[in-house]
Amino acid sequence: MNTVMTMDEAHESMRQMRQVFDVVRLLEAETVQKINENKKHPEGVDPCFAFWRKSHPCENCVSFKALEAKSKKVKMEFIDSVLYQVVAKYVEIDGKAYVMEMINCLDDDVMLDSEGRDRLLRKLSGYDDELYIDALTGISNRRYFEDQIRKMKASAGVAMIDLDDFKIYNDTFGHRVGDVVLKTAAKVIREGIRKSDIIIRYGGDEFLLVMPDISAEVFAEKLKQIRKNISEAKVPGYSRIHLTVSIGGTLSSGDTVEDAIIRADQYMYQAKLRKNMVVTTDVVSDGNLEEHESSRFRQKILIIDDSEFNRAILAEVLGGEFDILEAENGKEGLEVLEQYERDISLVLLDIIMPVMDGFEVLGEMVNRNWIDDIPVIMISSEDSENIIRRAYEMGVSDYINRPFDAQVVYRRVYNTIKLYAKQRRLIQLVTDQVYEKQKNSQIMIGILSQIMGYRNGESGQHILRINLITDILLDELARKTDRYNLSWSRRSVIIIASALHDIGKIGISGTILNKPESLTAEEQQIIRAHTLIGAALLKNLELYQNEELVKTAYEICRWHHERYDGNGYPDGLKGEEIPIAAQVVSLADAYDILVSKRAYKEAIPHREAVKKILEGESGIFNPVLLECLVNAQGRIQRELGSQIISYMKFDCCPRISNFVEK
Repeated sequence: MNTVMTMDEAHESMRQMRQVFDVVRLLEAETVQKINENKKHPEGVDPCFAFWRKSHPCENCVSFKALEAKSKKVKMEFIDSVLYQVVAKYVEIDGKAYVMEMINCLDDDVMLDSEGRDRLLRKLSGYDDELYIDALTGISNRRYFEDQIRKMKASAGVAMIDLDDFKIYNDTFGHRVGDVVLKTAAKVIREGIRKSDIIIRYGGDEFLLVMPDISAEVFAEKLKQIRKNISEAKVPGYSRIHLTVSIGGTLSSGDTVEDAIIRADQYMYQAKLRKNMVVTTDVVSDGNLEEHESSRFRQKILIIDDSEFNRAILAEVLGGEFDILEAENGKEGLEVLEQYERDISLVLLDIIMPVMDGFEVLGEMVNRNWIDDIPVIMISSEDSENIIRRAYEMGVSDYINRPFDAQVVYRRVYNTIKLYAKQRRLIQLVTDQVYEKQKNSQIMIGILSQIMGYRNGESGQHILRINLITDILLDELARKTDRYNLSWSRRSVIIIASALHDIGKIGISGTILNKPESLTAEEQQIIRAHTLIGAALLKNLELYQNEELVKTAYEICRWHHERYDGNGYPDGLKGEEIPIAAQVVSLADAYDILVSKRAYKEAIPHREAVKKILEGESGIFNPVLLECLVNAQGRIQRELGSQIISYMKFDCCPRISNFVEK
C-alpha cells in the first residue's frame, strides 16, 4: 500500500482491505492525537472509544504510535476476552495526514496461519509479520513477546516449556540436529493448541505458551497432553533421540504476562528436577501421568537465624513458592542439614548467632562437601569488607545486607536455585554419559577376554584380572606420586587399553600357546613375537593413529615384557624409557601369571607370588611400582577373590561419579 494517495485511491484500498480484515477505517491525525490525550473528539463523538466500548484510551495506542513514527504498527488487543489483531498504517491523503486502521477479530473460526491470508496480506497491504516470526521454527519470536505480549493483562494460562537435555543434543549430534529437534518440538506444541493461543520461542530451548480464557482444569490437561505428545514425537531422521520437556504453568488473572512468567518459570524448574514433568499451581504430573500434590515437589529453603522476627519475614517473602525449614542457631541448622542433606535447595544463613555462628556452619558444610551441592546466601547486617570477603572465600553464593528489599531477596534466591538446578542437571547428564561409556568398555573387555581365552587356552578371566589389577595399581600410584601425571581420564585409558596387552597372540600357533611341556628356544622366540604382532596390528589402524587409546594400547602391546633393568624384550628398554602404562600392565601380568593355573604350570598362593616378584624372580620392576604392589596387595587379593563379578557389574562406577561431582 502506498503511503501517499488521493481520497479515491484510499477508498479503493480500503475496499480491498475489507476482503482480509473485519474492520477497516480511516482516522484523521487530529482525531488520533486528541484520543491519545484523552480528549473528546472535536465533534463530540469519539470513534475510537465507541468502537472499542471503552471509557478511556488504550494504554499503548497503536494508531498514535503509527502516526508518531509515520510507519506501520501492529498489536494484539484483548477486549471482553476476545482477541483482536490491529494494524495501523500512516498514510497521506490529498496532502493530509491520516491513520488507516485494519482490525481482525481472532475468534475460533479464524486460521491464524492460513497461507492464503498471508499471501493476500502481503500483496494488498505490504503487511509483513517476518519481524515477529522465528526463522527456524516458524512461530512467534522473542521480539513479538517484548513488543506485544510482555505487558499484556489478560485472564490466561501461562506456561514455560523447556526441552530437556537440549545441550546434549547439540553437543553430541551437532547444531543441525539441534535445529531439527527445536522445529519438531515447536510443530508438536502448535498442533496441540487452539487457534487463539499464542506460542512463542522465548529462548534457545524454551517456549512460552499463552492460552487466553481457559479454566485451571483444561489448562492442566492441555499441558499434560503437550508433554505426552512431545514424548511420543519422532525426530525426523534421528529415531534414537527421545524428546521430553519440563513444563511449568500458572493462571494469570489481572496481572501482566511478564509477572505470570516469573511464576511459571519457577514451576518449570521444579519440573526439571525430575524431567518429563508438568508442574502447575495445583498439580504435578510426571512422565507416567501420575498426579501428586505440587507441595511434594516444592523446593526446600533452610533459614538459619537466631532472630524469630527475621525468620518470619523471610518465611513470609518465600513461603508462597518454597517449603521453609527453620533453625534458630548453627547447631540446629546442621541437624536439619543432616536430616535433609541435598533435598535442601538453598540455605539462608545469618552470621552472628549463639551456640554456633554462621562461619562455623560454613566450615562444617565445606568439610562434609555440602557446599558444592547446597548454595548458601548469607543475610546479615555485617557489612565490613573482611566479613564479606571471608564469606565468599568459604563458598557462599551471595551476600545480602540488612535491611533488605523483599523482592530483591526473592529474585536472588530464585536465581541462585535456578543456577544450581541447571548445574545439578548437567552433572547428572555427564555422569550418565560416563557410566554409559564405562559400561560399553567393560562389555568390550568381556568379549575380548572370551575370544583370547578360546584362542590360547588361558582362562577368559585373565584379561578381566589384568584390567582390575591395573586399575588398583594405577590408583595407588596416583596417590603415591604425581610424577606420571595420572589424571582420571589418563588412568581410564590405560585400564581399557590393558585388555589388548596380549592381542598379538592371535598370530601365534595354538599348538605352541597351549603346549603343556617346556618350550624350545625356537618356540620361545615365536611366543615373544606376540609383542611385535600386537603392535603391528594396532599400527595398521591408520584411521585411529592419533587416538590416545590406540597410542596407549600400542605402548602396552609392544613393551609390557620389557624390564626395568633392560633385560626384557623386544627392544631392551630400560628404566623410564618404558612407558608407565606398559610398566603397570607388565607388573599386573606377572602377578596374575603366578597366581593362575596355566597349561604348563600350577597356580601359587598370593603371598608367594608377591615374594617372588619382590625378589626379582619374574624380572626387575620399577621400585615405586613394587611399593604400590605391597601397599595394595590386600585390596588386590580381596577384589580378585570375591569382587571380580561385581566389578563387571560396574561397581567401579561410584568412583567415576565421585570424580564427576568434584
